[in-house]
Amino acid sequence: MIMDITIISEVSNDSLHPVTAQMVGAASSIGGPVSVICPGGFGSVEAAKIAGVSKVISIEGDCFDSYDSMAWSGAIEPFIEGDLVLTSSSTLGREISSAIAAKKGFPVVQDITSLDDGISVTRSIFSGKAIEELEVSVPCVLSIRANSFQPADVGGEAEISTVNVSQQVSVAVKEALAKAGERLDVAEADIVISGGRGMGNPSNFSHLYELADEIGAAVGASRAAVDTWEEIPHSMQVGQTGKTVTPNLYIAVGISGAIQHLAGMRSSKYILAINKDPEAPIFGIADYGIVATWEESIPALKEHLSAIMSD
Repeated sequence: MIMDITIISEVSNDSLHPVTAQMVGAASSIGGPVSVICPGGFGSVEAAKIAGVSKVISIEGDCFDSYDSMAWSGAIEPFIEGDLVLTSSSTLGREISSAIAAKKGFPVVQDITSLDDGISVTRSIFSGKAIEELEVSVPCVLSIRANSFQPADVGGEAEISTVNVSQQVSVAVKEALAKAGERLDVAEADIVISGGRGMGNPSNFSHLYELADEIGAAVGASRAAVDTWEEIPHSMQVGQTGKTVTPNLYIAVGISGAIQHLAGMRSSKYILAINKDPEAPIFGIADYGIVATWEESIPALKEHLSAIMSD
């Protein structure tokens, strides 16, 4: 049985706990693409280097400053796509697994010590005096006991998508541009800012034009925006049936990320996505994502990009 598997990483002292590689090793016994979610962004680089990991989602936000299972699970749950979710069976992991299972409506089995395709699992019960064997149907959530599985090797090169769920949009924008600055010189870069139907009204594109004029960027649009509003000309369309762009910095505002749009911009050196829907497909390829409305994000973008351009 091949299925999508999502692993919630375990962190110790701001670094990836070894049990995360063990969870990847457990997932390999089933097969299928493995995504690793890193709460708070900790350990994302390390997770990307684990062999067998296809994608790493680094979820950042002020809710991760202190532990609260409901806040953490609420931030994590929208990004879980798999049929099978694995956490560690640490105190935190067991609590997160239960909270996520409740939100998703999945069954949960705790403290797994073996896992086979099927899915057959075992766990110790009665203080280790007996071994329970279970047949589990997916979708479900399982917590994995540490040191019960062989860890996956190092040597992976998974892509990292960073999403910020913080309510402090200005801080999120600043962090996103700081990360972009690690890869490119924004003052010399070509920048494209594209708007989608999430802008709400074609007149709202004026905010994108103002920002673009200030920083020397071009303004694009998604096919959905072009098809919906006559005021947005087809000459602005970015996508498979529009223009293909490869800027150093591509900023997608209110664009969900349809396949045809991604085909026209996914080669950009750095992609910043802003969308109020945490499940928008655009976050799957973005280097950095901000869950917010355009009304919240554009002023913050203007402030921080203008500061960078004036340096």
